[in-house]
Amino acid sequence: MATSKEYKNFILEQLSVLGDITVKPMMGEYLLYKSGVLFGGIYDNRLLVKIIESNKKYDMPVVSPYDGAKSMYFVDCLDDVERLTDIVSDTYKGLL
Repeated sequence: MATSKEYKNFILEQLSVLGDITVKPMMGEYLLYKSGVLFGGIYDNRLLVKIIESNKKYDMPVVSPYDGAKSMYFVDCLDDVERLTDIVSDTYKGLL
């Protein structure tokens, strides 16, 4: 199942307070970048971020974006913009 454009647009709207979030389509899904740094993606209408030390404190479920892929964290707090932006910010900073 591919991600809907509506869901992608919703995620981008929720993350808009961060600024400099870009998206690249890839095989029906979307890769997410902050300031040019890949931090996650939208897969099957799910927001996923890379697993790194700086975001383990959020205790998010671990899932696979697709068969054979490296596991990622599933971000399920989409209506809590403050927590959502904290997760993305900490993930981004941890990747620098």
